[in-house]
Amino acid sequence: MTAWIRFRHDGKTGFGTLSPRGISVHDGEMFGIATPNGQMLALGDVELLPPAVPSKIIALWNNFHALAAKLNQPEPPEPLYLLKAPTTVAAPGAVVRRPASYDGKTTYEGELGIVIGTTCSAVSVGAADDFIFGYTCVNDITANDILNRDPTFAQWARAKGIDGYGPFGPVIVTDLDPARLVVRTILNGKERQNYPISDMIFSARQLVSMISYDMTLLPGDLICCGTSIGVGVMKEPVNTVTVAIDGIGELTNEFRQ
Repeated sequence: MTAWIRFRHDGKTGFGTLSPRGISVHDGEMFGIATPNGQMLALGDVELLPPAVPSKIIALWNNFHALAAKLNQPEPPEPLYLLKAPTTVAAPGAVVRRPASYDGKTTYEGELGIVIGTTCSAVSVGAADDFIFGYTCVNDITANDILNRDPTFAQWARAKGIDGYGPFGPVIVTDLDPARLVVRTILNGKERQNYPISDMIFSARQLVSMISYDMTLLPGDLICCGTSIGVGVMKEPVNTVTVAIDGIGELTNEFRQ
């Protein structure tokens, strides 16, 4: 497994691989040819950036058996998803603020994220791994009161499209089996979500394949795999949210009302 990271150091943006010794800085392109240049940086000496710059963010709904059962909803025959705006992206450690134009409830959603590494269109399930660069942690923040404000139109894109409402990172980890992972979400020191990725209705490979028949996926694009039970409202003036996936790492952000 390799953990890839993006950062800013001395005013310049860079990328590399993370190890206990620090960041091995690379030249080239993360999703192309990348070679270590011999420079090592301490993690504490850099500003963390989102580990990719997606052209689009695809967010799944109702993709876990346990959540579908709790909501008493039928399991979908095909992936149900929406697009989040690229401007929702927030870096690990960033402060996310509720906009002045919205005073309703806001929820966290801890999720596994799939990062695409190679341009991907109409690929089979069996070939999907060839197009997946790796996996990351996601908090798919949602302005809940917007969702059903208009009874004639569910406003998914707006409710999930607010600036900063899509933190992910801190790294992208390659060469791991997502079905073995467990997602935990900790809100203000208390664990609120703890669920296995193996409970997904559509696996990571299936998601990449099926979505690729709808739209071309580009290097750096992010698929948020959906969440399971335990989603809740962030009620405090300042909320600390950590999405932790053993084998990937911990994504921590503050949400301020």
